[in-house]
Amino acid sequence: MQRWFFLEDRKKTRIKPPKKMSLDVPPPVREITSQEWIFTVSVPALRPEEKVVITGSTQELGEWDYTKVVVMESQLGTDCWTKTLEIPNTCDIYYRYAICILSEDSKQVIICRWETNLHPRVITENTLHPLVDIFGDYDGKQKIDHGWLTVQTLVQFKFTNNPHKLKSSLSRRLMNIKVTPVKLSFGSEPHVEESSLNSDTVEAEVPFGVFVEVSTLDNCPSMCIPHPQEQFGREYKPNDVMLVNVFAPEPKALAYLIDFYSFSSRASTEDPPCHIGYTYVLPNMFKASGGGLELPVTCNVKHRPLGTVKFEYLIVYPMEEKLSNFQVSYAKHWDPAWTGLEVGHRGLGASFKTKEGNSIRENTIASLKKAAASGADLLEFDVQLSKDMIPVIYHDFYVCMSMKRKKEVEFTEMLELPVKDLTLEQLQKLKVYHLVEGRNHEILFYDEDLEEHQPFPTLEDVLKNIDLHVGFNVELKWTMEMDDGTFELNNPFDMNTYVDKVLEVVLKNAGQRRIVFSCFNPDICTMVRHKQNKYPVMFLTIGITKKYQPYRDPRCLSIPAAVQSAVSSDILGIVVHTEDLLRDPTQVKLATDAGLVIFCWGDDNNDKNTIKKLKEMGLHAVIYDKLDQYTTKEVKESIFLVEARESQREIMRLAALEDLPATESTSSAQLELAPETAPKLYLDLSVRNKIQERSTVTSLESLASTIDLKDDPVDKTLKRNREITPNMIKESQVKELHTSFRGLFPAGDISKEFPKKSRKSD
Repeated sequence: MQRWFFLEDRKKTRIKPPKKMSLDVPPPVREITSQEWIFTVSVPALRPEEKVVITGSTQELGEWDYTKVVVMESQLGTDCWTKTLEIPNTCDIYYRYAICILSEDSKQVIICRWETNLHPRVITENTLHPLVDIFGDYDGKQKIDHGWLTVQTLVQFKFTNNPHKLKSSLSRRLMNIKVTPVKLSFGSEPHVEESSLNSDTVEAEVPFGVFVEVSTLDNCPSMCIPHPQEQFGREYKPNDVMLVNVFAPEPKALAYLIDFYSFSSRASTEDPPCHIGYTYVLPNMFKASGGGLELPVTCNVKHRPLGTVKFEYLIVYPMEEKLSNFQVSYAKHWDPAWTGLEVGHRGLGASFKTKEGNSIRENTIASLKKAAASGADLLEFDVQLSKDMIPVIYHDFYVCMSMKRKKEVEFTEMLELPVKDLTLEQLQKLKVYHLVEGRNHEILFYDEDLEEHQPFPTLEDVLKNIDLHVGFNVELKWTMEMDDGTFELNNPFDMNTYVDKVLEVVLKNAGQRRIVFSCFNPDICTMVRHKQNKYPVMFLTIGITKKYQPYRDPRCLSIPAAVQSAVSSDILGIVVHTEDLLRDPTQVKLATDAGLVIFCWGDDNNDKNTIKKLKEMGLHAVIYDKLDQYTTKEVKESIFLVEARESQREIMRLAALEDLPATESTSSAQLELAPETAPKLYLDLSVRNKIQERSTVTSLESLASTIDLKDDPVDKTLKRNREITPNMIKESQVKELHTSFRGLFPAGDISKEFPKKSRKSD
């Protein structure tokens, strides 16, 4: 039977989808986050025990910690040292080189010399190939400084005022003096350097980490600079000041052999000097941080007494808490633009010298704030310790006190007490009077109800309450011996303890503030210089004057002596008495030719014409009273605040230029604003972290609101950008922040704050 085709069941045809083109999906590219880098540096003239190390901003480089330095390897036959390290590609790498002495287990690190350029070396994303560095030579500058005390102690012998008194036949002969460290081995014969007992030229083995250097205060600068001690010591001439520095990790295990040599009148020029005599200094002879000794000198041949030698000594111990590192040092840094700075003396000025003294009590928070508001670049104040070891701000060593209640004072019952014998609570809560008030029976200030007008603010409170853009000249107030043998203050604290307490507060609380230490005592200056490496030190001097009783120390008697002492101590500069400076203005050039910074102080400075004259003479800073009346500034702002504002303006310019069309003019403008020529910010890492954490919108708005916009094209663009800033998206903010801030900071580790692209492979 025929089947109707339209009734048939149709077979369902399977529709095959068209085949898709096969796509080869490449495996994900693994980002290279690190790479090997060969660090190479040329270091000539090393001592056998010295090694070259590298330190830097990353964990691989020890994060600037001197206990985590990376020791490099010497290349035989050359003066080069190398080290291959795995470094990250995700950030800029900042690093420095140093020369150290390490113990066998590398746990003790003695820093001999290190690179102190304000900006450390850097490996950026554009650095594709390692280079051979030259130690200390970077960015067109040569900056190498001595290290600070880490595990070693400094024992300084001071030979002054013709120290040796020998029998008549030797009294007129010039003597060479040599100090030799000797290992003490109790229960057995001590190890003595045989070369010091005769004219043999063979040197004995020196104990680990022990180094001796000598300087003589002389008109010749090369004599003032410490040099390694020679075979037969150094010649002492009448009225010389000879300083012998002995650095030793374990000073209590050493004795010191002092030898005397003299050339025979019949000797030829090639003959060595004859050994005349010697004496020993045992470690148990030293008392506290300093003092004096007079010891017998024994004949080298007959072992009979020849006379005596009298000298003073200073012992500088390292700080117990590790507060210094390799990140940055301002110890010898002074910007050439910082000239003629205005420094407020004790804040707004001394208030007890005359009845016309300042109306605000000196060395108080109120006085310091008023001086800062009047445009002071730096604030000078005095720091002492209370009985409970807290640094307080006060000038005089003594105060007057009445045991009565505050409003019932009877002047007949006034007591004079040292500040050091009263605790902080007693100084702040009991009614105390200035010496002038107590001795004259006259109260000059009625300010008991004004908190910021009260005396004895702590150093920590001052650091936290005064504008950060105002620098501090911290004078360490220490007793001095007068020329008649009396002291300004008897039985003070131990010198090391005093300096450590002050340094601890400053290093922990100063932040980005500019700090300069100063002191009339040259030994304190030496201590501060060797205990830390961050802040500069200046030597205060009275010089030749009729106003004040002179000090006994010959280093304090004149400006030339102060210059020589500052060069010998390797400090930033000197603070001289204006009376002596006006007597002989050529002394300014004497200091600057020696590479020193020079401030001045004195009652003569309290005059506008004198201040102007001193600035014209080239003084770097002038310290004076009543800064609000005598200031020569038209705009009453600290120079450091002006610099900070210029740096903020530069950041704003760079942020604004990024939004301009990529034209030729824009490109040229960007070249003109290269980070190398832009003003540098004086910021630490904590401040940079805060900047990064803030929204770019907030930062740009707040910065733009504080800038006086002018009519130049870039400023108009900046003004437009301030209006559109709130509409920026987050990605643009991050990009601008990274690009704009790069290279603007003076020093330190900014790798973590500003990540960058990975370095391209070679």
